[in-house]
Amino acid sequence: MKLFVIVLAAALGAGPAAAADYPTRPVRLIVPFPPGATADSVGRILANGLAAPLGQPVVVDNKPGADGAIAADLAARSSPDGHTLLLGGNTLMLGVPVLRKHPPFDPLRDFTAIARVVRFAFFLVVHPGVPARTVQELVDYARVNPGKLNYATGNVNGVLGAAQLMSLTATNMVHVPYKGEPLAVPDLLDGRVHLMFATGGVAAPLVKDGKVRALATLLPHRSALLPGVPTVAEAGVPRLSVVIWAGLFGPANMSAETLDRISRETNALLKRADVEEQLHKLGVEPSGTMPAEFAAFLKQQLADWGRAARDAGLQAE
Repeated sequence: MKLFVIVLAAALGAGPAAAADYPTRPVRLIVPFPPGATADSVGRILANGLAAPLGQPVVVDNKPGADGAIAADLAARSSPDGHTLLLGGNTLMLGVPVLRKHPPFDPLRDFTAIARVVRFAFFLVVHPGVPARTVQELVDYARVNPGKLNYATGNVNGVLGAAQLMSLTATNMVHVPYKGEPLAVPDLLDGRVHLMFATGGVAAPLVKDGKVRALATLLPHRSALLPGVPTVAEAGVPRLSVVIWAGLFGPANMSAETLDRISRETNALLKRADVEEQLHKLGVEPSGTMPAEFAAFLKQQLADWGRAARDAGLQAE
């Protein structure tokens, strides 16, 4: 009996001790994008910044493909000890669950939300040949010329944003999909496509060079990248609700101690001036949250995206 009590006490004490010692080896950060992508750069800024406070290397492991489902599967099947993390965002945590009939995972059930880390600036831009300098002028032109405007998309955010815009404004435009925003840019500059929703890293340089015109940003506030561009609410389309973000996740059932440690270090990192500067150069804004807040945000985003997809008539495939 005494031996049983001793063994039980040791077992009960092992959990907190292990959590207190975290991490005990290098941390793997799975990124569902190829090297060089903006989200990959965000992941590397996080990895480099977290290594010192965690006391272990944080190694980026790029696992692109299947809209991020490959990376998600690896992360979900990993031990919830905090040594495997996932950088997830809209395409993975919202696009896959909302736009697939049989999604391979549930973002609320299969993962632990640790911290939202950044928001991406997202702009509606048009070719200079389009006779519209405001969203309302674009809508008016599209209504008078149904089916004559082509819009490019390079990701699920652009697909949903454009579909939602057409649904909210009763307009009809022709979809031209591309495998990534950069591939759409030459056709946009040549006027073969007339408009697109694009992230700040793609849109801002083109706008500043006068090659395209920005009509609105989908951020809830004006972007420091293009401060003269109004928000969609200011432009008269307040229900256009696509928000682009990225955050840290772990497998389900992480211990409270480990979750708190990673979240605290991540949020502290995002407040560092040098990190803010690095992120701003990428066209993204630091946006830290605590785990409960991030989990609530994710749940609300899933509901918003589901409603937007239904309103826009998008069918799960």
